[in-house]
Amino acid sequence: MNQPAAATVPTTWSEIGYAVRRNLVPGLCLWSFAAALVACYYLLPATRGWWDGIGTFKAGTGLWFAFIATVVTTCFLPMAIIALMGLGRRDRLGWRLSAGVLFWGWRGIEVDLLYRGQAWLFGDGHDAATIACKVAFDQFIYCPLWAVPNVALGLRFLDRGASWSAFREGLDWRTARHLWWSTMLATWMVWIPATSLIYSLPVPLQFPLFSLVSCFGVLVVTLLVSRR
Repeated sequence: MNQPAAATVPTTWSEIGYAVRRNLVPGLCLWSFAAALVACYYLLPATRGWWDGIGTFKAGTGLWFAFIATVVTTCFLPMAIIALMGLGRRDRLGWRLSAGVLFWGWRGIEVDLLYRGQAWLFGDGHDAATIACKVAFDQFIYCPLWAVPNVALGLRFLDRGASWSAFREGLDWRTARHLWWSTMLATWMVWIPATSLIYSLPVPLQFPLFSLVSCFGVLVVTLLVSRR
């Protein structure tokens, strides 16, 4: 009874190591960039006008900002980068792109609503306790129970040419559990430090910063799902 689980662990860590090796340097650069943006907001008053302009623009465009920004950063850019790396499928490209726009556009709206909901639930403060509560809810409730299963299965669907028959092929409970653990660990690797930075900003600016970090996050998960 223990043999399947023991056989799964090396594969999981192997795939996570593959994603880390591919994306560690870009990830460190992106985290540094995100940290620099947060530092600019708090330490350089001259940049407040630029930040306020982004917040005002987002407030004026509502959920459309979340939809378009997420499609660009988590659909168009990763697909282009993966294609340049020679890892992406080229069949049914138009259908996969259309499905990706709908999938990631909705994910962006969902995350924007999550940030607003957490501001209502925990408040809009930037103290350590508030940030810790939001990160914990995000990473250990929202992600394991909802976001990671949906993203992992959604990427599997898109990676298999947006074909339901190809999506279901070979997908059983053991495969789904393995995919969940692989994706969950990779998500924590990227998003625990990232959400700590995101939640340190005022609510109107949290989603724009999320849009920048999410491009790298999707690249890690896509490499895990599409490696085979």
